[in-house]
Amino acid sequence: MANANRLKIIKLLSDGALEQTVGEIARGIHVTFRGTSQHLRLLHGLDIVNSNGRNGHVYYSLNRNLPADLKKVIDIFLH
Repeated sequence: MANANRLKIIKLLSDGALEQTVGEIARGIHVTFRGTSQHLRLLHGLDIVNSNGRNGHVYYSLNRNLPADLKKVIDIFLH
């Protein structure tokens, strides 16, 4: 998780719209589509983000049910 781009993704999803596509996230953090997709796969594997496929797109959102200690760590990094 301690990667600047992954932290940017978490911040973007915590501040912005409830769900965003890979392309929207990539534009928001100024990283390539491929790089963003790789970061999202890792974050999804750690249950930090949720994914929801519909209409030919995958939408990502921050997992709002994270354990309290993990939320606290994320808050420390983001603020």
